[in-house]
Amino acid sequence: MHLEKFSDIYHRASVRKGGDTQLELRLTHPLSSEQIKHIPDDRWLSEFSMKVFQCGISWKVVRDKWPNFEELFFEFKPELLLMLSDEHWEIKAKEPKIIRHLAKVMTIKSNAEMLMNARLEHGSFSQMVASWPAERITELWDYLKKNGSRLGGNTGAYALRQMGVDTFILSSDVEGYLRSYDIIDGGRDTKKSRLAANKAFCHWQKESGRSMGEISQIIAFSCGDNRV
Repeated sequence: MHLEKFSDIYHRASVRKGGDTQLELRLTHPLSSEQIKHIPDDRWLSEFSMKVFQCGISWKVVRDKWPNFEELFFEFKPELLLMLSDEHWEIKAKEPKIIRHLAKVMTIKSNAEMLMNARLEHGSFSQMVASWPAERITELWDYLKKNGSRLGGNTGAYALRQMGVDTFILSSDVEGYLRSYDIIDGGRDTKKSRLAANKAFCHWQKESGRSMGEISQIIAFSCGDNRV
C-alpha cells in the first residue's frame, strides 16, 4: 500500500476544478461534536428514511415528496411512530401522496426502534454519534447496518454525512482511487477494506488537518467522474 501525499491529491483536484478557491467553494464541512449532540432523533430518522427511499429512485423525486412523508409520519418522531400497529403501517404504505413501498416504509419502524434503543444505552443516538472515534468511523457504518434496516453499503454513510457527521464515503470515485493505490483490494463493504480505508483517511487527516469529509470530497474531485 502506497499513500500519496495529500498535498499532491489536493493540487490535482485544484487544477481540475479551476484553482484552490473554486475547489474550496465546492466542499461541504462537518458539524462539531457539540452541534451533533443536539440533533433530535426525528431528524436522524427522517434522513435515514429519505436515504432508504432514494435507493434505486431519483433523489430529486424523493426530496420533492418528502414534505408529504413528514406529514404522514408525524414528522418522524419515534415515540409516536412506535405506537402504530402493523395495520396502521400497511395503511400508510398505501397512501398515494408518498412513494408506496411497504418494505421501505417498514424500515421507518425498524430505524425508529434503533434510535430508541440507542437512547436507552447512550442517552441519545446523537450522544453516541458525537462521541464516536474518527479512527473507527466505519464501525459506526457497521452499527447502522446491524441495528438498523437497509442502512448498509453507502446508505448509512451518506445519511451520516448529510447530517453533518465527519465521515468519508466510498463513492465510485473514492473507491477507484483507493484501489489504484492498492489501499483496498477486496470487496468494498468487507471489514478488511473498510478498515484499510479508515486507516488511510486517518493518515491524511493528521497530515492535512482537514476533516475526513473534506478529504473524501477532494479525493473524488481529483479523479474519476467526481461522484463525491
